[in-house]
Amino acid sequence: MLTPTRTVIRREAGLYAMERALQRRGFGHVAGADEAGRGACAGPLVAGAAILPEGKRGEIAGLADSKLLTPAARERVYDEVVRKALAWSVVIIPPAEVDARGLHVCNLAAMRRALASLSVTPDYVLTDGFGVDGLGVPGLAVWKGDRVAACVAAASVLAKVTRDRLMVELDSRFPAYGFAVHKGYITEDHSAALAQHGPCLEHRFSYVNVATASGRVNRPPRARRPAVVPSQPGLWPEPGPEPGPEPGDTVGVPPQAPVPVGEDGVMEDEQR
Repeated sequence: MLTPTRTVIRREAGLYAMERALQRRGFGHVAGADEAGRGACAGPLVAGAAILPEGKRGEIAGLADSKLLTPAARERVYDEVVRKALAWSVVIIPPAEVDARGLHVCNLAAMRRALASLSVTPDYVLTDGFGVDGLGVPGLAVWKGDRVAACVAAASVLAKVTRDRLMVELDSRFPAYGFAVHKGYITEDHSAALAQHGPCLEHRFSYVNVATASGRVNRPPRARRPAVVPSQPGLWPEPGPEPGPEPGDTVGVPPQAPVPVGEDGVMEDEQR
């Protein structure tokens, strides 16, 4: 009886080894997907996808997990990825959608959309951390994929640079929070600004710290975003008793939290 052959890829083989092994097996176009902004409590969730050319043509000097690069290095690598990639795409999920659908659902949907938007159909897909179904091609979720596979690292740079640029733009609209500095992640300065001004339109109300600052923490995660968010910082009332009912609320019935699985569990735990 014949035993199926196995491909063993060692970490020391380098960032391009996984794609080259797949290409030797006949998967010519290997796509990578990754996201940026999962842990931030403000700003969009951004997913990137990329297919790099085979061989030396697809090698990019300095390519690495975007979190390990300096801002200047990320910008330089971003330009190289855009220039050299056979196909690339970026998908942006706004905070309101994260609140409505849940973080994990949006995370998978963003990577799925980014991969589906590629102008070249991949033969195989590598994703960072989470498996993505419904792609119509084989794929593999790779733990710390942005440090293991070049196409995933390229996708992480696309997502990170895009998101950082968006947060700098948001800083000009909402200067009270320092978005250009911390990019929406939870820092001491960001927490202090939230406590002083309350959240703005670009915050994720499903996150505990934002819900606390708006006085809506007692609601289930997907019911925390109000129908109307104050247009300017500082217009929120002081956190106190739970606000009155809004359109869509069930009057006289206390809200019941959903079973904390999937994205709802992540929302609660993201702050820890």
